[in-house]
Parts: sequence; structure tokens; C-alpha cells
Amino acid sequence: MPLLSQSPYRRPKWLLNGHLETIYPALFRKVSLFPSHSEKIQTPDEDFLELDWYRQSSSKLVIVSHGLEGNNKRPYVLGMVRAILNAGMDALAWNYRGCGENLNSQPIFYHSGATYDLETVVNHAATQYPEIYLVGFSLGGNLTLKFLGEKGSSLPMLKKGVAISVPLHLGDSCDQISRGENKLYAKRFLKTLIQKVERKSRIFPEIIPPKPLTEIKTLRDFDNWITGPLHGFRDADDYYQTNSSLHFLDKIEIPTLILNAKNDPFLSPTCFPEIQAKKHQKIILETPEHGGHVGFFTHHPKKTYYSEFRAVEFIQSDF
Repeated sequence: MPLLSQSPYRRPKWLLNGHLETIYPALFRKVSLFPSHSEKIQTPDEDFLELDWYRQSSSKLVIVSHGLEGNNKRPYVLGMVRAILNAGMDALAWNYRGCGENLNSQPIFYHSGATYDLETVVNHAATQYPEIYLVGFSLGGNLTLKFLGEKGSSLPMLKKGVAISVPLHLGDSCDQISRGENKLYAKRFLKTLIQKVERKSRIFPEIIPPKPLTEIKTLRDFDNWITGPLHGFRDADDYYQTNSSLHFLDKIEIPTLILNAKNDPFLSPTCFPEIQAKKHQKIILETPEHGGHVGFFTHHPKKTYYSEFRAVEFIQSDF
């Protein structure tokens, strides 16, 4: 059955709630891992993307996509890369536009549905690897699922996908993270997003006027005034509706795992599409009671988190 109703994941007793499960790994996890090669590739619109390669002569490559305002050096990304390497595969962790050390060249940034950049990375990697697997966290999970839905079975090198802590419905999740005690997360994201836009506004003042930035108070405001219009959408609602991966699940044609914790403070009830999963023969939806957002901490002897173990297990399974 595609719906995995009983997840084996159990959180440590001292992580008492979804907030602790989310915050503890983000603050205290350290992963030391250095790429075998770093590369900057050009996009079709003359921008660039930054890639970190971790190679050990495997024919199998796993591409890892980070979350909102993350980058390819975050502990959750490097933890996944380490688990992939330990399983004998190669890994590629990439930065979205504007998420590396250098601000990207074009006025646009990244967003939850910018699958054209993921496609650029996949096509670049496909010249070197016959088998490619995708793993995405949070925003990167939405990006991964949307891309798989768009492509169907048209890219034979793509074998499986894994999406972790995914806001499948962007609008509802944006509202969820802006409620009550969750507002602390939203404010943190908003602060760095506005800082980037302020820098970009000084370069492209005719495209990104600085005045509206002072009026942005919520993530929905940001998407309504910046993300949406800057990337060709009418407003925030148009952006959310067009890019929510929930609307692309039925078109996915390769084996895909979605791992969403029920106590994830970022996710709305619409991010747990159990009815769709029951009907879909290629998607496994795993919804453990605990795990937080990009958490899933365990006392594994190799310091592997459950999400990492589960992703590698799924990639190597016969499903």
C-alpha cells in the first residue's frame, strides 16, 4: 500500500515537541564534509548555479536540494550527503540562485516552483551519470515533486525521488508558519529574504523598487509583492496555486517517497494527502507522529538521522 500509516520512526524522549525537534538539529548539529569538486554552471538565461560534487566513482548520483533560505553547506544537506556516500553513491548538493556566497546575476531569485533550475542541474549531471536520484528538503521537496510531476517518464535517467518535510500546499503552509508561536520561524526567514532583495534592489531599482520593502510584514506579503510579480505570477495566490506540488502528484511516474512529520510546525493539514497516496501506485507517503521540520533526530551510531537512513533505504529498495 503506497500509504505508510505506521512509520518506524520514534523520537528521543527528551525532544518533547515539534519545535524542539526542529530547532535542536538546526542549532547544534555539525557535519564536516568537503566536496571533491565545486563547480559554477551557466543557466540558459545567463545566470549561474553553484554545485558541490562528492564523487567516489559511482554510476549512481543523488542530487540534494536544500530548503528556504538554506544552502548546500547546511548540516541537514551534508548529513544526507554523508549517508549517500556511505551507501556507495555519489552526491551533488547545489545552491539556488542567490543562496551561495555570491548574489546571482539576474533580477529574479529562486522560488518554490523554479524547476527550470533543477532541470539545468539534472541535464548537466546526466552527461556524466546514467542513474540519477533526487532528494529535496522543505522548499526543495516541493521543487522535487513538482519537477517529477512535470517530467513524468520523459527523463529516463531519473530513477526515484525523495521529498522531506514538504509544504505540498504552499499557501496553506505559508499561513501555518505565520500563526502563533510559529511566527518566530517566519520572521527569521523574512529577515534574510528582505536583506537579499534590498541588495538586488540597489542593482535593479527599476525592476525591484525599494519602497514596498518597508511595508512587508509577513511571508505572504513578501510573496504577494516580491516573489509573485518578480517571477511572472499575478500575486501570492497565483504563485501558490501554480507551484504547489500537491497539484503535480498525480503526474509523477517514478517511485517517490514523501516523509512529513505530523507535528511539523511548518505544515498545514493539506500537506498530508493520504487519499491521493492511497490511489497512487508510485508514491509512498510516510507520516510519523514526530520528527518536526527537517528534524528526525536519532541516536544512530553513525550519526545518521532517520530521514537520511530512510532516503537511502528507499533509493536502494526494489520499490
